[in-house]
Amino acid sequence: MNRTLRGNVRFLDTLTANTKIRRKFLAMHRKLREFRMIAKGLISTRHPLLVHIIPIRRCNLACTYCNEFDDFSKPVPTDEMFERIDRLGAMGTSIITISGGEPLLHPDLDTIVSRIRKNGIMAGLITNGYLLVADRIKALNRAGLEYLQISIDNVNPDDVSKKSLKVLDQKLKLLAEHAEFQVNINSVLGGGVVNSEDALTVAHRAVELGFTSTVGILHDHNGQLQALGTREQEIFEEIMSLGKQSFTRINQFQHNIARGRENNWRCRAGSRYLYICEDGLVHYCSQQRGYPGIPLADYTEEQRQREFLTKKGCAPRCTVSCVHQISTMDFWRAPQSFESGPIPPISAADNLVQLTGSPSRE
Repeated sequence: MNRTLRGNVRFLDTLTANTKIRRKFLAMHRKLREFRMIAKGLISTRHPLLVHIIPIRRCNLACTYCNEFDDFSKPVPTDEMFERIDRLGAMGTSIITISGGEPLLHPDLDTIVSRIRKNGIMAGLITNGYLLVADRIKALNRAGLEYLQISIDNVNPDDVSKKSLKVLDQKLKLLAEHAEFQVNINSVLGGGVVNSEDALTVAHRAVELGFTSTVGILHDHNGQLQALGTREQEIFEEIMSLGKQSFTRINQFQHNIARGRENNWRCRAGSRYLYICEDGLVHYCSQQRGYPGIPLADYTEEQRQREFLTKKGCAPRCTVSCVHQISTMDFWRAPQSFESGPIPPISAADNLVQLTGSPSRE
């Protein structure tokens, strides 16, 4: 056993018995809710399974690959966030994941998480992790957060990304010590990553600390696939074999993506999966912002059902994992009979985001 792993074992052994018992209880409760979500999704197609919602577009970092942030936007007013969450609750939404920008910059994030839970919806959060401290983690526990994901791009910060293991490792230790929610660490492979071996180091560190581990594949500025190299494919397969099982590990589609192959699937974006931008508009996903571009308050069940049956032109080469995972629920039914309208590339979406680079990572 190496020195780092021995240290982690000693660190995890210091957790109190009460903390371990509570975590096990909450994990069992999450699993039960996941099973209920799956059962409900199999029975009916008339509700969203997963919604990504943006409470703030501003971010405290400026990763050069990212096309989902700016450095000036104000937080969405909390009352408006409540209205959107309540609307999603009325739709019967199963999971809401808060994203950004950097959602921890929103001053009322904890109350937003609480509002999600009060609507009977599972609550998740995607963050860069920089603003996590012990008290903030405990506040998220009290709010009822159930999932948190951090993407770590490299071992040491570089000109492309500051989301490095060297910078964030202390934050990961705080999560291991205090978080009562499930933590997933996502590493990244693909063009623009200087050292592909870093992804393996990040994944092993996540597992050592008791977290789940996933891997994302770099896509281009329209969310389309780029094949991995031979060594990157080997690393990808090793990371895929690590860690614990969870809903986020529905990932057979990624084997094709890693090899640059198209996927034959039925994308249910706009129906089972929704992306709600800071302006309260419904979009297919983070990489196809601009369509349908309808306010959530006006987005009807009939429109959701039409999108359920609409074949998306960007689907074969799509790498947006969350949409693939959610669409798996309905792969066996409802062949899509409508053709989608013209889908603008993300760079054509006016006033939605300040572009800072061409490629983007899921």
